[in-house]
Amino acid sequence: MVIKPTEYGKSETYKEILSQSDVWQSVLQELKQNESGENTLGVNTRKASWLFAGCGTSFYLADAAATSWTLLTGEPAWAVPASEILLYPALARAYAGDLQAVVISRSGRTSEAVRAAHVLRKEMGIPTSGITCTEKSELEVECDSTLVLRAADEKSTVMTRSFTSMLISLQWLAARHAGNTEFCNSLETMATQFATRIHSLADRVENFTARLSFEDYIFLGQGPFHGIAREAALKVMEMSCSYSQSFHTLEFRHGPKAIVTPRTALTFFMSQTGQASEVEVLEEMKDLGGVTIAICNNANESTRRASDLVLELNLPCDELALLAPHIVPSQLMGFFTGVAKGLNPDLPRNLTRVVMLD
Repeated sequence: MVIKPTEYGKSETYKEILSQSDVWQSVLQELKQNESGENTLGVNTRKASWLFAGCGTSFYLADAAATSWTLLTGEPAWAVPASEILLYPALARAYAGDLQAVVISRSGRTSEAVRAAHVLRKEMGIPTSGITCTEKSELEVECDSTLVLRAADEKSTVMTRSFTSMLISLQWLAARHAGNTEFCNSLETMATQFATRIHSLADRVENFTARLSFEDYIFLGQGPFHGIAREAALKVMEMSCSYSQSFHTLEFRHGPKAIVTPRTALTFFMSQTGQASEVEVLEEMKDLGGVTIAICNNANESTRRASDLVLELNLPCDELALLAPHIVPSQLMGFFTGVAKGLNPDLPRNLTRVVMLD
């Protein structure tokens, strides 16, 4: 079934993308009022290190969450696909001395995630928490405790608001763990004010994708934005069946730039921390003939000159609090690109909502 522009409002995927600001506010309010989230992740106890695990989008969420956790708390954290715990358990066991594990799954039913939680908790004796959007799931059975974000659940196959809501929740818990009330307030400000930005972003991305089509999609981000770049590439791949890749921004000049042509769309997730160096790569890719898109909070003149499309958030927030809104334009790009190709993002090719193994 082909979705027409006049029918976007009927698409569950589109509605869920646009609902994110409201859902973020709801999730944060629930976390504030209920201390169960802090107890779930052992926020009130110090751990030597943290392991975040998931599959697909949830793994990229784990990537962004682990980086955020370290930057907010100073405690080492890293992310692995749940499958690595099953196939190479020694990699997790090596850090098992004083480790807290967090397993992420929207449905709580993804086989590899559920099995990984079992291995971590039952076989390795590692305290293991889950975060999901579904109540009474298999993941909840396998974890010591589970945080359930009911408001963030989705009907769609492709994860959008569940990704951002679980990320924001983990960031909020990290800030609570570190006693950083200012960052928690920054997340709340972001969630409230982004509601006034999202429809304008949707219009601009829709107009851009209507004018241009590409052979290759590249997404670039550094530090905490690298997990966002990975997830962005997956969104475009899932919803539009396009060839899409992600890289660390500065690593792209070390070989991968060979693929850049006028049919290459390069999306830069511009950080405040590394902006000067990232702009240099942006300018270089523009000189090579690529079509450049900059997603940033506030663009400087160099960014504007080197970009074919600039999408500014203009939010008075801490840089880490901007990870979730940064992914939204790429979710929209995946949706509109898929529609332009005659696909239905609500029914992505070859995909199911939950990957369950025999």
